[in-house]
Amino acid sequence: MSTIKKTNDESHPIIEDIYKDIKQTRNTSYIGNFWKYLAFDPNLLKNVWTDIKNIMVKESLIPNKTKEMIYMAVSITNNCSYCTHSHTAAAKKLGMTSEEHSEFLSVIALAAKTNQLVNSIQVPVDDIFNEDIEK
Repeated sequence: MSTIKKTNDESHPIIEDIYKDIKQTRNTSYIGNFWKYLAFDPNLLKNVWTDIKNIMVKESLIPNKTKEMIYMAVSITNNCSYCTHSHTAAAKKLGMTSEEHSEFLSVIALAAKTNQLVNSIQVPVDDIFNEDIEK
């Protein structure tokens, strides 16, 4: 259960503008629950959408499919079911195959396993890993 109510009123000018931009940018008529809940504060909605557009939508050095897969990994790690579903769908829309998804999940599982081992053993960081930082 959410801690706030979903906003169904789209008459606020900021909400109206952001929803229109989301639909145009994503080539859809659908506005997901995340945005409808964020709309309780139109300025928060605007700020988050601006960040999403600037980082996730714009072409950059990291391909958009890869960005979505990174977002998936962080969402899985943070146990955010909504974001895991949303960004998995986005990665698939950008061409992530079933084989890539399977390999991706294997990498996440391996990272989780080795992270837990390193943390439980408290392995010190190798000096060589800090050489570039010291230069």
